[in-house]
Amino acid sequence: MKYAALLAIPLALAFATSAQAQQSTPGAPPPAAVQASSSTPADTAPLTPLQSAELRGDVLVARKEFSAAITAYEQALGGAATNATVLNKIGVAYQQLGDLSRSGRYYKKATKADKNFASPINNLGTVEYEKKHYGKAINLYRRAVVLKVDLSTIYSNLGYAYFANKEYPEATESFGKALALDPTVFEHRGGFGSIIQQRSSPDQALLHFYLAKSFASAADVERTAHYLKLARDEGYANVRSAETDPAFAKVIKDPRIQEVLQFAAPYVDDAKKSTPR
Repeated sequence: MKYAALLAIPLALAFATSAQAQQSTPGAPPPAAVQASSSTPADTAPLTPLQSAELRGDVLVARKEFSAAITAYEQALGGAATNATVLNKIGVAYQQLGDLSRSGRYYKKATKADKNFASPINNLGTVEYEKKHYGKAINLYRRAVVLKVDLSTIYSNLGYAYFANKEYPEATESFGKALALDPTVFEHRGGFGSIIQQRSSPDQALLHFYLAKSFASAADVERTAHYLKLARDEGYANVRSAETDPAFAKVIKDPRIQEVLQFAAPYVDDAKKSTPR
């Protein structure tokens, strides 16, 4: 089964060279930056064949030519399974092809090569999440976040896993930490690189209500209204519980929130009783 078929909502992947996702791997320097000029400055060493192969793989991934990228990355390994950065990139490419088995194996190899590299641990969590092994995914995300406490993507993924496992207070807490690091974390789109952001949920309507709660707690009215509207439009029957939910107290009187609630379905007592807290 193709990976695109497994995810109803696109994954957001941060480039390995971005300030947020870049992580060092002992003994495996990243590819040097491509120079605008054909000449090589005296203080910049030329790319090695292995670095050139890795850079070629990055370009192919950007073009979504994942099979060709895997071939390039395998060349970049040079027959040795010690470059955690490249091993992780191979796992990402296989995951984009929908091959969860191979992607999982490469994430494990990357973790073995560098136990302090958070990206493959996080990415392995996304594999377990897609297999609906939510408890395993939670454990992996918790390991990754200890190694990379300032990365919103991992907290977001942890929130998704807690939510899918119906551990709602823990999900809300994790979403809050993700938002504290990056208020736009749930809006990331596009890009391919070293770390995968989970974007699917077993109950999208309820998830959006919880995201609205998280934004409401942060007094972000615009995004609260946005996710509350999504929850309403996707059929969440208890949207108007926001009127009495303490999490919405900071924003409930804002006209944008009231407009969403005005067109919500009538409040149903049975729905109120079944709303998880």
